[in-house]
Amino acid sequence: MNNYNKHPQFSAVIFDLDGLVLDTEPVYFRAWKQAASMMGYELSDEFCFSLSGLHFQDVKQKLLMHCGTDFNLQRFNQYSGQYWREHVEQQGIPVKKGFLNCLEQLKSKGIPFCLATNSYRENAKESLELAGLGHVFSIIICRDQIKQGKPEPDIFLAAAKALSTPVKQCLVLEDSMIGIQAAVKAGAISAYIPSIISLSPETNDLAAFQYVDLDQIAKIIKTSSLAIV
Repeated sequence: MNNYNKHPQFSAVIFDLDGLVLDTEPVYFRAWKQAASMMGYELSDEFCFSLSGLHFQDVKQKLLMHCGTDFNLQRFNQYSGQYWREHVEQQGIPVKKGFLNCLEQLKSKGIPFCLATNSYRENAKESLELAGLGHVFSIIICRDQIKQGKPEPDIFLAAAKALSTPVKQCLVLEDSMIGIQAAVKAGAISAYIPSIISLSPETNDLAAFQYVDLDQIAKIIKTSSLAIV
């Protein structure tokens, strides 16, 4: 249940990547829809949003369930990847509102932070470079470093260990249902910041906190005292 009138007490912050730090999802959605259209299929905005935060293997399974087992995943990946790369190489990847403000406050307070994403390390690092954030995270925990991805807790448990902070004192910032599920399973402090619009009342109910954007998190960091570990 959301604690609307309270602020979390934490000793470290764990960021998700897509839809939280980087505004990647609109481009992903356009790439998926265009690729599907070229193949004679149609993907709705709602279906694309349901893929938010999923590991690539899970995305493939949902596509096959939605489009049929004869859906050509190789061709879909080729078309969507080509569109995505053309777009980001021309325009880069925008950073989500409030992230740089959060970063400034975390550094000024000396609060440790890291990135924990369902993406493979190679893809995560490329996206950060394209967004001009290649130097920001000294600790990055990715899908290929752990046994199970989100919604299982492995990524956040590994992130807490890398931060040398008990997971119960880590504030996890997530924009998707599976990310919040993973944070809750890990025993972390979960904060839900919807990436586009809130399509999941269940996520609101599951998360300990909910915020509009990272600027709100920055204000909390600015006025916070470190939790006692």
